[in-house]
Amino acid sequence: QVQLVESGGGLVQPGGSLRLSCAASGFTFSMYAMSWYRQAPGKERELVARITSIGGGTNYAGSVQGRFTISRDNAKNTVYLQMNSLKPEDTAVYYCNSWVSGMGYWGKGTLVTVSS
Repeated sequence: QVQLVESGGGLVQPGGSLRLSCAASGFTFSMYAMSWYRQAPGKERELVARITSIGGGTNYAGSVQGRFTISRDNAKNTVYLQMNSLKPEDTAVYYCNSWVSGMGYWGKGTLVTVSS
């Protein structure tokens, strides 16, 4: 069974950094693109970053481009989101996502709070 488990969230001051991790299991991780989404209270879930199966191609939301970096380690079945220069507007629950065999799979999320 496909399983995605996020970790690394927490409280950080504006301008600080965090690295989120998503451990994947139950599918051939290296064959699929992976994504990070986030959702703040009262707002729709939005795509933050996406990385191809090989890892050479990435896409970012305009609001995070230049500050966030998505990467993956296929040997560890893990995708990462390095978040730098964090802003209060980045506060949200961050979710790992993969589209496997026509089905979308999600982790339970990890909360990131940016506040002074």
